Amino acid sequence: QVQLVESGGGLVQAGGSLRLSCTASGRTFSSYAMGWFRQARGKERELVAAINSRGGLTYYAGSVKGRFTISRDNVKNTVFLQMNSLKPEDTAVYYCAAQSAGYSGGYFLGISEYEHWGQGTQVTVSS
Repeated sequence: QVQLVESGGGLVQAGGSLRLSCTASGRTFSSYAMGWFRQARGKERELVAAINSRGGLTYYAGSVKGRFTISRDNVKNTVFLQMNSLKPEDTAVYYCAAQSAGYSGGYFLGISEYEHWGQGTQVTVSS
C-alpha cells in the first residue's frame, strides 16, 4: 500500500510560482508512475502532468505546458510539480496519484488508471 502526502500549496499572486511536493511511503516508489491532477470548484478533476517510474517520460496538459514541470526524486520518494507563471485559472485543489507501472513502464493519463491518491493541497492564485 502506498500513502501519498502533498505539500507546498498556498496563496500566490498571478505570475508567481509554487512548488508542490508529494512524498510517498513504501519501498517501491521507483516502480510507480506518478501524476498530478487538479480539481477546481464545480469542475471535474483533470490531469495536469504525469511522469513514468524512472522520470524519463513526462506528459503535460496543454493548459500548463511550458509553465509547469513535473519531476521526481526516487531516493527521496518524492514527486514535484514546479508551477511558474501562475494564472487565476490554475486555482484548484491539486492531488498527486500513483500507479504501479514496473521499472520500465510509461505513464498514465486517466483518473481511473491511478490506484493511490493523496489528500490534496489547495493552490489559490489571485489576480
